[in-house]
Amino acid sequence: MDSDGTPDARGTHANPVPRPAGPPDVPAVPPRPGRAPRPVEQGAPQGVPARASVAEWLNEPRPEARPGIWRYGYRLPKGAQTAERLSPVTVVGLLVPLVVGLFLWSLWRRGAMPYESVLLKLFTPEDWWWGGTVAPKGWEGSAAVLVYNGAFFLVLLYAMGRLGSWPDIARHFVGRRPQPARALLAALGALLTLSFVFPNAFPGVGWDALPIVDAVVALVALVSGGFDVFGSTVFKVGLYTVITLLVVWPFARIGGWWAYVKERLAARGAAAGPTGPAPADRPREQWPDLREAGQYEAAEVLTAEVSGGRMNDVDCARVEHAWTLARRDGLLAGFRDTVLRQGAAAWAHPSGARDLARRTARHDLAAGQVRIGRWVAAERAPLAYHGAGAALGPEVLGTSLLAVGPSGAGKTRHLIEPVTEALALRALTGQCAFVTVSAPGTPIAADSGFDVVVRIGDRSSVHDLDPYADSDDPDEAASFLAEALVGDLDTVGTESAAIALAQVLGPYRAAHGRFPALPVLRELLESDPAALSGLRDALAGDAFTVMRRELDVRIRQAASPTDVGRVLADRLALLNRPVFDGFFGGGGSARPFSLRSLAQYPLRVRVDLPEHGHEEAARLITRLVLAQFCAVVRDGRRPHFAGLVLDDATGTVTAGSVRRIQRLRTQNAGVVLALRTIGDVPEPLHGPLYGAVGCRMAFSGVTTWDGGRFAQAWGTAWVETRDVAKHTVFADQPMTRAIHALRKLVTGKAVTTDAVTVRTVERERWSASELAHEVPPGHAVLSLTTVEGEHAPPLLVNLRG
Repeated sequence: MDSDGTPDARGTHANPVPRPAGPPDVPAVPPRPGRAPRPVEQGAPQGVPARASVAEWLNEPRPEARPGIWRYGYRLPKGAQTAERLSPVTVVGLLVPLVVGLFLWSLWRRGAMPYESVLLKLFTPEDWWWGGTVAPKGWEGSAAVLVYNGAFFLVLLYAMGRLGSWPDIARHFVGRRPQPARALLAALGALLTLSFVFPNAFPGVGWDALPIVDAVVALVALVSGGFDVFGSTVFKVGLYTVITLLVVWPFARIGGWWAYVKERLAARGAAAGPTGPAPADRPREQWPDLREAGQYEAAEVLTAEVSGGRMNDVDCARVEHAWTLARRDGLLAGFRDTVLRQGAAAWAHPSGARDLARRTARHDLAAGQVRIGRWVAAERAPLAYHGAGAALGPEVLGTSLLAVGPSGAGKTRHLIEPVTEALALRALTGQCAFVTVSAPGTPIAADSGFDVVVRIGDRSSVHDLDPYADSDDPDEAASFLAEALVGDLDTVGTESAAIALAQVLGPYRAAHGRFPALPVLRELLESDPAALSGLRDALAGDAFTVMRRELDVRIRQAASPTDVGRVLADRLALLNRPVFDGFFGGGGSARPFSLRSLAQYPLRVRVDLPEHGHEEAARLITRLVLAQFCAVVRDGRRPHFAGLVLDDATGTVTAGSVRRIQRLRTQNAGVVLALRTIGDVPEPLHGPLYGAVGCRMAFSGVTTWDGGRFAQAWGTAWVETRDVAKHTVFADQPMTRAIHALRKLVTGKAVTTDAVTVRTVERERWSASELAHEVPPGHAVLSLTTVEGEHAPPLLVNLRG
């Protein structure tokens, strides 16, 4: 750590967004994007990259990849590119229906199909046929036979295609190819099919036409009463055009023709300016999206900033985010003016910082990822993950993450610190607001990386924590405190505790216009006669009739031996210790900070829990922060992501918090919970907790009990096993027995034969024993889920890679 979290405390100005609690010692140009800082020569600014370093970072490809893969410069392994092959079952699914279809069609053409003419005679008049047969008397019967044959052919073709694997084969050979190869292959298939439908239109084709066009012509003749309608050239051309479009339509879908045409038209129609290549052909350092939208002046300014070394990766990500918002809201003119006035410093964070003073992890702000290690190329890992970097981004943090590992396993160093650093960088781009709660005595990162640092119990702390989160609703404030005070108790329900708190918070706010300080609240919960009588006297008048009734109910309930008020007061006494005097709105010199600001500004907040000796108070504060966070982020229309990082979530997980965490993924928010053991969570909540989070991480050194919970959460998978049994060969012939005896004499082994049994069995993805004993030090097993629902299986990660 850069400091112990206590020196360099500074005051803040009175604007709504506070400045950093420490000196913003931010370099003008950051280190090379995605890499840790390197030593530089004396006198040079720290981390000054080469002239084109930021440009190279912008231009580096970031292909779409599976969840958890570090996309910066990612290349799909060759083995993964060729891994997708058609299974024999799929090939058989093509051939068998094709053979069956040809056989049935041949029977139909020869009239050997049983009951072939039943439907034809059922739906046509009897005077169309000669008696007892389907031999047509006139043109109506002949046309009906053509329609009947065509209908059977289409039904047979559809049935064979659905029963077989024709769609899978089409997607394999055509659908997964890049454009324009995909469109060309689909066009070739369409031309081949049209040659069977209209063979006369293709010179040199000698096969018969499929019974499609004749069936359509016969159907039109039957409906119109004759062939006179075909005397019109316009009608014939239109009919053949419709048939052609219907035949070509499936190939257009497979080939993605419409999307490819729109893409090409957009690329051709976008002006590239007076000179230079088209926007789509420009590298990212020249801001092609802005040029495509006509923002040439802003693009030129930003290009000059990048090439001149005056723009870092944070600036690029911040401007791209502002461009996304401006294009969404239609504020292109305002975007242009801001860029022309401020250049690389446009839309800077309210603190004025444009980078962190120090980075300890690799970050890619263009993709919003932080690298935490490397996926191990194990047998159970898909080929796409072999050797790829392991990374976390907002798309997976939005489903929340649970990390379990013993002390010293590296939870803070390899997970909490990189994630906190990544959220701090994203906050500087305006895309994130977060609060991290440090374990007692171990503050995370330097003070200069945060806008607000709350040191509970430290007299030099600039900020205090508002226990009511700037709420004006007594019921909401009561729910915060009830969760914090008795959320971990089985003997007291949080609902009854919230009701008891609301019975004193509501009247006090009505009388004084604010909520009481915690010492005063404790006196009211203890049913102190002077406190209660003074509050009741302040509620004189008809305007406070309802509040007096609430207070009277609290006074009556206080006389009961099972009153929850005494329990609340006892728990509240943990925060009324001398070390916390002046905190929690107690009138100290520190300014109260409300977590409600997270929903309004891209703030970076750190809460330092009190030192050892106040463990129970620290857990109470952590529960309070979690409850307030889940309440203030309920509005999912917030433009930025909101995150909460708990370095030590011991005693924090309650039945109420599990329900709130489960709803965060729809509110553009997420939490990171770190535990030493799952035993720190009440046993009835083990299953709901694993189900509430989308990402789970088991560090090296977990016990078999903890591993068992992970094994249950990750479930099972079907795997193929091979059992080899050796059987001794017994020869019947004398010569063979002699040869076997000689072979046994030379090798010392009897002659055997191998019997191989291949089975598909269902096994745990990771067993409790494997997690406890086979995860090496510095490694972890991580599974991920994105907010869109895409999954990454539990795989081994080398956190030192």
